Amino acid sequence: MNSISPNLNLMIKACEKASRVIIRDFGELENLQVSKKGPKDFVTKTDKRVEKILIDELTKSKRNYSFITEESGKIINNNKDNFWIIDPIDGTTNFLHGIPHFAISLALKTNDEIVTGLVFDPIKNEIFYAEKHCGSFFNNNRVRVSKKADLDECIFATNNSGIKNVHPKLNLRSTGCAALDLAYVGCGRFDGYFHNKINIWDIAAGKIIVEEAGGKVNDIFSYKENNIDIRAASSNIFDKMLENIDKF
Repeated sequence: MNSISPNLNLMIKACEKASRVIIRDFGELENLQVSKKGPKDFVTKTDKRVEKILIDELTKSKRNYSFITEESGKIINNNKDNFWIIDPIDGTTNFLHGIPHFAISLALKTNDEIVTGLVFDPIKNEIFYAEKHCGSFFNNNRVRVSKKADLDECIFATNNSGIKNVHPKLNLRSTGCAALDLAYVGCGRFDGYFHNKINIWDIAAGKIIVEEAGGKVNDIFSYKENNIDIRAASSNIFDKMLENIDKF
């Protein structure tokens, strides 16, 4: 394993602990598809349980850091310069339908800059992470964004409205998990990603993973935290992607 900071080590351990709940509950989902209450309440409970584990684990070592989370909103502690940004399960609709494509997204924001990001896919046991000035990693191997320069050879991820509203020339996918979409851009599986009106906790970790892998991401901090238009791609095709989605 490459040398990592104590903060990242703490994040990995917290995610590994939380992932055990996700894996167990995902296995239970099949029994719930036929129950009266249905899986929706169950998934909300999983979300909240996973978030609580992450908050508890991170607070043990960094008692004063603040939080921005999907379920609990903002938790302001004594240290307001450092925020943990948590999405306990990004891709809950996939989770709900028994589709194994979702992830824990966890980032550390220090003085309005994302300095560490981790996207953990518990079902495929894939972990993507990055620290500022230290590069991006997938399962402990250094990764870079795709080198493709020809749009025809590229594949882009977006949300459903993106699929309907952009240039017909682009080869698009809508996977239902923004955190993994960005992680996939970082390791070269996807060439670019764009999405309108998305939340900070969906994309904070992915942002630094793309940037540290040599890609480009627009300034997400010029938007409100729950209404961000994000654009991310390899440096080779970032501008070409923007030209094709200028009306998006």
